[in-house]
Amino acid sequence: MHTLCARGTMKPEINAAVGFLSRFLRVKGHVNDRQVQTFSQSLQDILAEQYKHHWFPDRPCKGSGYRCIRINHKMDPLVGQAGQRIGLTIQQLYLLLPSELTLWVDPFEVSYRIGEDGSICVLYESQPVPTGMPVTATASAPSGTNGSVSPMVDSHISCKEELMVLGRTSPSKTYNMMTVSS
Repeated sequence: MHTLCARGTMKPEINAAVGFLSRFLRVKGHVNDRQVQTFSQSLQDILAEQYKHHWFPDRPCKGSGYRCIRINHKMDPLVGQAGQRIGLTIQQLYLLLPSELTLWVDPFEVSYRIGEDGSICVLYESQPVPTGMPVTATASAPSGTNGSVSPMVDSHISCKEELMVLGRTSPSKTYNMMTVSS
């Protein structure tokens, strides 16, 4: 196991998650740029506060369920709170965001799945590095595109890989995926 750099920041991961959700509002909604910017800033602040005692760079899977943003038959309360700050109701958010979305915000990786049986796609990935080494990151395109994904230095199975191996009981369905670039 590598000694990980002291990385108290979760800003790149939160920015990737918030950028992903904000693009839905911009593309699908009648939400102006100022509202999208306010939503983004609000959600960044909300997530940073929510995750500050649940962020473990040395054990990225620890707290993954707590940091998971989930939209299904219930709107994720943190997303709902940010939406309400720009005047959107929960019903309006349901129209703007995917009806089945799971977004994992973990140290060194942000990934998502649209639909219960959809593929898990990586939005952001960086490598844990030994102390004293610079941190590098890549923004990845969703699976099935030509985006590059950098390998994790640690060879443990990730939280999402574990779900893919243990959790799927039915074949994947085809979903339209949004490409995210930075």
